Formats: sequence, C-alpha cells, structure tokens
Amino acid sequence: MQTSPLAPAGFPDLPAIAGVTLRIARAHYKTWDRCDLTYVELDEGTAIAGVTTQSKCPSPEVEWCRSALPLGKARALVVNAGNANAFTGNRGRAAVEAIAARVAGHLACLPSDVFVSSTGVIGVPLPIDKAEAGLSAIFAATPCGWEEAAATIMTTDTFPKAAVAQAVIGDRTVNLVGIIKGSGMIAPDMATMLGYIFTDAAVDANFLQQMLSAANRTSFSCITVDSDTSTSDTVLAFATGKAGNSPLTAFDDAGADAFAAALSDVCRQLAHLVVRDGEGASKFIEITVNGAVNDESAHKVALSIANSPLVKTAIAGEDANWGRIVMAVGKAGEPAERDKLSICFGGMEVARDGLAVDGYDETPVAAHLKGQEVDIGVDLGLGNGSATVWTCDLTHGYISINADYRS
Repeated sequence: MQTSPLAPAGFPDLPAIAGVTLRIARAHYKTWDRCDLTYVELDEGTAIAGVTTQSKCPSPEVEWCRSALPLGKARALVVNAGNANAFTGNRGRAAVEAIAARVAGHLACLPSDVFVSSTGVIGVPLPIDKAEAGLSAIFAATPCGWEEAAATIMTTDTFPKAAVAQAVIGDRTVNLVGIIKGSGMIAPDMATMLGYIFTDAAVDANFLQQMLSAANRTSFSCITVDSDTSTSDTVLAFATGKAGNSPLTAFDDAGADAFAAALSDVCRQLAHLVVRDGEGASKFIEITVNGAVNDESAHKVALSIANSPLVKTAIAGEDANWGRIVMAVGKAGEPAERDKLSICFGGMEVARDGLAVDGYDETPVAAHLKGQEVDIGVDLGLGNGSATVWTCDLTHGYISINADYRS
C-alpha cells in the first residue's frame, strides 16, 4: 500500500521509557508476511488511565479494559492486529480471558493487570490457539524499538505513527512517548483507533485519568475521517514512575500543569497523524468555528462540516464551493443565522452576512485548495463559543480500500 502523501518525512527519534519493554511476534491472525502481535511489559507500580469507544457494540477487549481501569495499575499490554474480535459473543470474551491469564501467569500478576486490545475485521472470533502460540513466541523474543511496535499494531495504516514530548517536574525531566494506529472508521466518540502513551513520570492513577480525559476532549474527540465510530477504540496511558519525581496527584503539585500540557501535546500529535493517514486522503483539513452560542455548539457545527461528504469531495476536487459549508452549518441542528454567517478559506473571507463578499476573487482561494493543508474558518456571529476539528478529504482511494477490506 502506498504511503499517504500527508505522512511525515520519517519516524521520530523516541527515547526509551524506563519500566517499559516492547516485544513483537507473528501470531498469524491473517495471511500476511508481518508481525501482528505486540506485547508491552511494564514494571511493577505502573499506573494506568484510559478512554474507550462510545459504541454501543464494544468489543470484549474494550469491556475488559473498562473493568480493569478503575483498579489503576498495569503490568502488561497485548495488542492483536488483523482481527477485531468484536461481535464474537462468548468465544471473543474467552479469548481475552485466555490472553490475560497467560500473561498473568508469565508475570505472576493478576489478570486484571493485563490490558488487551484487538483491531481488524469485526465478527471473526480471535483464535485462542494462535494467540497463545504468539504469546509463547513473544515471551522469548528480543526486545524491540518503538517503530517496530508502532508498525505491528497497524491494519490499513500506511505508516507507523508516534509522538514525543517532555515536561519538567521539580528537578526531573520526564518523557512521554505515544504510538497509535488508525486510518479508517475514524470519528469522535473518541475517534477510531488504538493509542498508547507511556511516561516515566510518577503520576497518581486518578489524576492521570483526569488529565487524559481532558486531553482526549481536545484531540481524539476532535478528529474524523469518515464519521464512523469503531467497536474497539481505546487509548491507554501508562506511568511507570521511574523518573523519580515527586508523584503528581493534583494540579496544585509543582510540574502538574507542565505534564498535563505535554500529555495534551502528545495526544494532539497522535490525533493529527491518524487524520494524515485517513484512507485515501490527499489533504489535511483544519476547521475552526467561532461565534457560536457555546463551545459545545461550535464543536457540533465543526463536525457537521468535517463529516459532510459534499464538503470533503469538494476539497478533494480543489473546488472552492463555499455553498457546501453553508449547507453543513445549516444541517447541524445548532443555532445559526444565515445573515450573520461568514466563511473563510485559508484566512481569506469568501462569504459574509448571507452572501458572497463584494469583489470576491476565487483565484487565491483556489490556489490555497491546491495545497495539502486546507484551513476552513466559520464565524456564526452569535456568541463566544469556538472549536477546532481536523479531518481529511474524501477520494476514490477510500472506496477502493474499504471495498476490498476483507479480501
């Protein structure tokens, strides 16, 4: 598969995170010549937080993670690629329990300390025999690096995705590293992906959860590729505490604001990478809505624009058809007044007060749309609410990928 034209120039240089050991192996979940099983071993004392899909048909892996997250501790992560193990009934649940039990026996920990994710085709039970054989291989495997782990969790992704940030807590500099997979079936609630963030900072699990939930609201819940929410969405954050900082427990603690900002930065970087690898994407689109009655309303209007096939195909065709933006605003079901609405492309105002601006020249707007980065701005003129979301265009490549997904 050809790498997305929106992909970064290369994989970032990522530091090792003390207390985190990565391994990969082949479980042969599909007939592909690649590793498809990722195992992350975490030192004792690792805290965890997470957010999961809002789908009403979640996978057994999501349910397993939800039940274990309140305990606040983790010793391992297992990620299966090529099989989502969703909508698989008791057989799917049994596979998750078998994986957790096998890893728990290996580490002499509780099964609830083991977190499991799966991604791929829905409706096919995860074969327990292949999972257990893969785990046997992975326990004996040589530790690997971040790029290998990021590549192993991919499905239709065209490039491995990762991000890094640092924060200063007292006299210690702590590192945060994140890897993520996601390319299609991407929509907020909390976006369709598997993402994992690791830090050597010492952070209380409840406070880590508070910060991750806040970071999610301005990152993963602000992206969409195709408006479709997966059964398997999971983002987990692990804090090993190996940096030796005074543990963060609340925003009153020194360095807490810096760490929260770094966590938000990593989440935003990862979210953008998912959009840049949107199936068939050729343009990265930022949509900013101002002047809404409140932030929530602005967010809904922005998503209405971002999820519109007519808007997305117009951008793909480099057509400055701002009438489609008007349509998407009007259908959002949020307060809007035609004669107060203004629209910009690339910072250039094209419509204001219910009609095209005087002397509108489409030439510079068309030039902006020929680039890979497209900015759309909307001002509703009603209040102080604002929101920004990110999406990509809709091309024939999306159809080709998804028409052949199971073949």
